Amino acid sequence: MPKAIREVYGAALAELGAQNEDIVVLDADLSGSTKSAMFGKAFPERFFNMGIAESNMVSTAAGLSTTGKIPFVNTFTVFLTTLGLIATRAQVCYGNLNVKFGGAYCGMSDAFDGASHHATEDIAVMRSLPNMTVIAPADAAATRWATRFAAETWGPMYLRLSRDVYPDLYPEDYPFQLGKGAIVREGRDVTVIACGLLVHNAIAAAEELEKEKGVSVRVVDMYSIKPIDKDLILRCAAETGAIVTAEEHNIYGGLGGAVSEVLAWGGAGVPTEFVGIQDTFTESGPYKQLLAKYGVDAAGVRAGIEKVLARKK
Repeated sequence: MPKAIREVYGAALAELGAQNEDIVVLDADLSGSTKSAMFGKAFPERFFNMGIAESNMVSTAAGLSTTGKIPFVNTFTVFLTTLGLIATRAQVCYGNLNVKFGGAYCGMSDAFDGASHHATEDIAVMRSLPNMTVIAPADAAATRWATRFAAETWGPMYLRLSRDVYPDLYPEDYPFQLGKGAIVREGRDVTVIACGLLVHNAIAAAEELEKEKGVSVRVVDMYSIKPIDKDLILRCAAETGAIVTAEEHNIYGGLGGAVSEVLAWGGAGVPTEFVGIQDTFTESGPYKQLLAKYGVDAAGVRAGIEKVLARKK
């Protein structure tokens, strides 16, 4: 049954807290929204509400990590990757400290709060930081894996989490691996490499195109954005001859940029299209309408596929 990603994350944190007393959780006065409050209710002595002070929160987490604690830092994605950035860069990443970042409400999922609360640059910011790992789960099973992986693996890690409900995609025992992507739909004519909600929108677009036009679309869930699965990207380019990237993020610097870097590095000169927010600030509105307006719904992915197929010919 489909689940809200933030709920899955909060429940996973609380479960891990029962298993490991070194896990501590910090939040910037948004624990009811980020769902870190689930951990706080279960383990109040290991939960810290830092108030609206994101940089101080990250600095505190950095200090806690040097004592052997495993801090999970939580707030809305846009605040975590902007107001918390100086401490993230100068302390956590520079020191290669064992701090985890739960970026809630990624993309436009905080729909009605508009551009000030939408996070459409965060992948570009976080993947550019040395020592930072970036993971963007596309369903509940992936979210649970990512949360547990972060708790059990050393180093700075950013989990890109949504407010929204994502359909189930994987069985609970799926063998996720850092640095890998997953082919979630096979195809021959073009590959869509997506993350988060856009994986589901890509699958919907692929099914429409196959039914209506006989187009065979491969869909890859690139849940590990940094490190990224170079081998899979180059294999898809060679086998399908065209690539579309799809993300709820600015077309600059995010998943599209990461995939393009691999294609250039590997000498894979195939037609490529970028489905994403077209270098603009977004606005307030119902989430589904925002996805449609900014071209990151299933119709937007379909348009990207059709563009790249026209160039492939």
